[in-house]
Amino acid sequence: MTLDDAVAERLRSDAAAMGRPFKDVVNEAIRLGLDALESRVAVPFLTQPTDLGLRAGLNYDDVADLLARAEAEDFK
Repeated sequence: MTLDDAVAERLRSDAAAMGRPFKDVVNEAIRLGLDALESRVAVPFLTQPTDLGLRAGLNYDDVADLLARAEAEDFK
C-alpha cells in the first residue's frame, strides 16, 4: 500500500502527538473511515410527499385538452 505524502505526514504527526505506534494510528484511521463510509451508505434518503391538489376548471379525463393547455396552445 502506498500513502500520499500528505496523508502519511498527518498520520506520523498524529502518532507522535498520541505517543502511539504509526501502524496503530493507520489502522484506527482506516477503521474510522470505513465506519463512516458504511454508515453513509446505510442511511436512506427520505422525502416528504406534498399534496399539490387538482386545479379547478380542468377536465382531467380529457388528456388532449390537458396537453394542449400544457403546451400553451389553448391556455386561458
